[in-house]
Amino acid sequence: MHHTELPEQNLMKDTLQPGLAYEFRFTVPETKTVPQLFPEAPEFQQMPEVFATGFMVGLCEWACIQAVNPHLDWPSEQTVGTHVNLSHLAATPPGLTVTVKVRLEKIEGRKLTFHVEADDGVDKITEGTHERFVIDAARFNAKLAGKAAAGSQS
Repeated sequence: MHHTELPEQNLMKDTLQPGLAYEFRFTVPETKTVPQLFPEAPEFQQMPEVFATGFMVGLCEWACIQAVNPHLDWPSEQTVGTHVNLSHLAATPPGLTVTVKVRLEKIEGRKLTFHVEADDGVDKITEGTHERFVIDAARFNAKLAGKAAAGSQS
């Protein structure tokens, strides 16, 4: 018996299934407020010191990553964010703890779709969906290095 080509690497473990739920808590520090999102932006410096939408999105991504990493061959398999559809419903001052609840709703090939919601102990602050894509880290990084080289020549 001989093989002419190697089989496609089997991505993801059998334990990665729709319905997977995960909860993650994070206490908002001063460094995750709107003025800190882009310190070089004078417009942001004038805005309230509340949990920034950009950091909230990142926190939701982090919760999804933590949910699925035990079910991947991490770190050679990783996930990257490909779509975000999240509301920002209420302002959260530093010092409050945000609880993010994620549930893996759908797996389509290597695309993972999550339902996400979070509250700060007082208000619901977000609800929506997030999609991530399972990648082979070495292949992804090699492709990225090629793009960086091409981009630096233009």
